[in-house]
Amino acid sequence: MTIEFCRLLHPRSIRLSATSFALAILLSGCQSMETDTLVSSSAPPEISGPAANAIAGDMVSRLAEQIGPGKATVALKADTSPFGEALEAALKGWGYAVVTDQKTDQGTKVIPLAYVISSADGQVLARLSTESVELGRAYSVNAVGATPASALTLMRRR
Repeated sequence: MTIEFCRLLHPRSIRLSATSFALAILLSGCQSMETDTLVSSSAPPEISGPAANAIAGDMVSRLAEQIGPGKATVALKADTSPFGEALEAALKGWGYAVVTDQKTDQGTKVIPLAYVISSADGQVLARLSTESVELGRAYSVNAVGATPASALTLMRRR
């Protein structure tokens, strides 16, 4: 075997490839979506509070880089999962007004936001979606929180 082939078979390379593939699969659904339709939000209830807080904090900070901090009202599906609550708190921490009943005053700029949290290959994959931008990232989760395990994936819609 050549050295290059052996590198491809290294467990770290296989895990990184599997994570990248899983993240690509997760985000590939965006290509077939209409631009005015968001996915339904979902997060497994078994994600711990510290992990949910770490993931939500990281993802909202990246979202704020794309849409500007606190510039609009964010519309979320009402959710009592640890991640849903952490996401709402993180958005408010960045200065966004958050509505869950989809009712706002006329003239208020509202950004619908959906999310998907799923497990794959021992990691948690997180995705935030608005009408104009889609963010995704894999995280390694442990008892005290979560740390990014991949680069941030960004997709802009026109």
